[in-house]
Amino acid sequence: MNPVWAHRRAPVGHDARVTVRRVVPDLASASLAEATRFYTRVLGMEVVMDHGWIVTMAQPDNPEVQLSLMTHDATAGVIPVASIQVDDVDAAYREAVASGAEIVHPLTDEPWGVRRFFVRDPDGNVVNVLSH
Repeated sequence: MNPVWAHRRAPVGHDARVTVRRVVPDLASASLAEATRFYTRVLGMEVVMDHGWIVTMAQPDNPEVQLSLMTHDATAGVIPVASIQVDDVDAAYREAVASGAEIVHPLTDEPWGVRRFFVRDPDGNVVNVLSH
């Protein structure tokens, strides 16, 4: 059985393209300290952001290569599998809603400076779609 969104098409003349700027895997962690030590020692990554509940790490020589470690999400009830930064989060949200996809966390301006929403993909993965 195909989901509702699979049968919808963009209206004629509608450009539904949203540009993806960055994709960061989000890994659930029981202990941010232990996970941070592991990725520092094994892969040489460094902490570039730490909010207490989420730590983002990057390669020192290539800071665009990142991963995030999360104990929970500060405002949503689920840890996403990935965070996808886009050029226009409002357009991405409109397309997600129009497609019939399940919105897991509504479009929100978060106190740490991102505008984002969570959406469930056809395989059940929850993805954080955001803009800074």
